[in-house]
Amino acid sequence: MTESTLDPAVLEKWIGRSEQRTDIIGAQAAQFMQATMDQQPTLQDGDMLPHGWHWLYFLEAKPMSALGRDGHPLRGGLLPPVALPRRMWAGTRLQFHSPINIGDSINRVTTIKDVKVKSGKSGALCFVTVLHEFWRHQHHLMSEEHDIVYRQDPQPGVTPPVPPLAEQNAEIVKTITPSAVLLYRYSALTFNGHRIHYDIDYCRDVEGYPGLVFHGPLSATLMLNLLSGSLPARSIRQFSFRAISPLYADRPFTLNLRKTTEGYSIWATNPDGYLAIQASAS
Repeated sequence: MTESTLDPAVLEKWIGRSEQRTDIIGAQAAQFMQATMDQQPTLQDGDMLPHGWHWLYFLEAKPMSALGRDGHPLRGGLLPPVALPRRMWAGTRLQFHSPINIGDSINRVTTIKDVKVKSGKSGALCFVTVLHEFWRHQHHLMSEEHDIVYRQDPQPGVTPPVPPLAEQNAEIVKTITPSAVLLYRYSALTFNGHRIHYDIDYCRDVEGYPGLVFHGPLSATLMLNLLSGSLPARSIRQFSFRAISPLYADRPFTLNLRKTTEGYSIWATNPDGYLAIQASAS
């Protein structure tokens, strides 16, 4: 395993590294996701896979001995060996070209697009941008840019910055009450061993969170589901979201949607009225 580092000259050598995976978009995972979303499991081969549900596929299974303290695979393979212990899903930009259908055999090409080491109020940060391209034979279906942020452990006595207050001009508002069971089932569906989603002692004692952290991709999926209720799913061409502050299990939050001149603005508000996620779609 490559030695961890924060040297930008070393980490930037990972830019351009890539891998390919092929997966069958099976109906069972989609049906299990329907049940997790409190829906009757009805999806079958030939049906369009709902937007955001591609995160159920192309999963990686590393041996237990190849996992880090947080339950994620050790770095230094495709992902650069960033010497920072905390990892979070910072944002995503999706472009939908053609539907992915259940039963399809899909090829995903993954490339490390960028690596940046920065310094923030809480200490050193490293942002890694991963590009996924999805293909069915020679047909380009979807592009995804995924931002991962790595951070230092919280310092004693240092409180996280207060996020901005959320807007109050939504046209559609939906309240979500995320139970620990919901988080656990989504972690199981995505084979996500990240302990911040199910290990409350680890959350509080090691990473400094007050509760189990809600998944970034599940937040994006719920936003896309809310958007699909307002217009045909096939008409959604672009979706992007940026994480501002964490959401937690057993703390109700709201999803908000408003039409704009460019498309739609979507945001998540925590129970105290502060902005958690900002998203847009066209």
